[in-house]
Amino acid sequence: MPATILVGAQWGDEGKGRIADWLAAESDVVARYGGGDNAGHTVYVEQKVFKLHLIPSGILHERAVCVLGNGMVINPVNLVKEINHLRELGADVSPERLRISTRAHIITPAHIALDGASEKKLGSQAIGTTLRGIGPAYLDKTGRRGIRAGEMANVEDFADMLHQAIQEANAAMLQQGLEAIDAGSAVAPYLDAAQRLKPYLTDTAVYLNGRLKAGARVLCEGAQGTLLDVDHGSYPFVTSSSPTAGGALTGLGIGPGYVDRVVGAAKSFSTRVGAGPMPTEQHGEIGDRLRGTGEHFWDEFGTTTGRPRRCGWLDGVMLRYAAQINGCTELFLTKLDVLSGFDELKLAVAYRLDGQTLTEPPTANRDLERVEPVYETLPGWQEDISAARRAADLPEAARAYIRRIAALCETPVFTVSVGPERDQLVRFD
Repeated sequence: MPATILVGAQWGDEGKGRIADWLAAESDVVARYGGGDNAGHTVYVEQKVFKLHLIPSGILHERAVCVLGNGMVINPVNLVKEINHLRELGADVSPERLRISTRAHIITPAHIALDGASEKKLGSQAIGTTLRGIGPAYLDKTGRRGIRAGEMANVEDFADMLHQAIQEANAAMLQQGLEAIDAGSAVAPYLDAAQRLKPYLTDTAVYLNGRLKAGARVLCEGAQGTLLDVDHGSYPFVTSSSPTAGGALTGLGIGPGYVDRVVGAAKSFSTRVGAGPMPTEQHGEIGDRLRGTGEHFWDEFGTTTGRPRRCGWLDGVMLRYAAQINGCTELFLTKLDVLSGFDELKLAVAYRLDGQTLTEPPTANRDLERVEPVYETLPGWQEDISAARRAADLPEAARAYIRRIAALCETPVFTVSVGPERDQLVRFD
């Protein structure tokens, strides 16, 4: 059986956890291929809210084995906390259900400290990272100075590596006039976590290829979004990995011949957390209305950071670009219900820059910051659509909005969500 790749088609926070949970119901394996606990996937099941940062949402389905792939960077202390939390909520998180790649890289206390120091040094030019050490961990990975998860199998050697990393970080921190890390208190919880995680360590590339050859259905689950990709996003306001379909292959160690479906997740409007250009951002009443009050977990506040998201009309230029980059076979639109009550909706179909009309985003941030969106105005709808389960249940204006997005992106929309519960989905067959 082939593999499905799920990618974020915007700046992250598209509701991938919810979509992954839906796709996991028909999957034998759910594998994360990049990022770390800077991701925040929220799944709402029978009045329980599961907030996942490292473990794929497939862990909530009894049949699925979950994989943390080699493309990830993992904080072992936070992973143990997440395992404990899931167990308290009744999930099976045994080594039979969860595999950790021996080739994934470890986020150390040094990485977390250096991440904070870097953002502080940048001041007003800060990228807006989650301060969880993701960037420094990937920097050490590409610089061939990283520590891989497989090293946790020998706790004594793992301790020596952590102490060495902290020594080097402290030298850099002291040069900047910053407080040094206390190695003893920082390393101890890592060693406890290593003891807990040893049974989970696996050569996951071998495991995944074996399962695929045996006919298993594998869901490849990403973190962040295409527009934060280190190559294809608004650099330098990007993440340190490749949250694209190509990143799934390298982040798991599987070949493209296994992939038959690429699902692009996108909100029915646009959001972004942190710094960087966002052409359709709305301030004032419209932005506030799209964001929500923060009273509900599904309002536009980061699962990981708690920061309010920047909100605006759907940017069709960026969404079409993301669909092209990933070779999306379909789009899954989330949060269509949030748009109920608007008299009209705006959809960016092009940009104007220096007297020219652009149908693709400019590559330079200085230009992307200056573009003026060209909007199409579509009729809105007043009806509460949260009870819709068939396309015919949606108002004609909602169906027209979906059709226009599909046409603009040259990619079919087969599914939309109309609320946070598992069954609040509308399929277009």
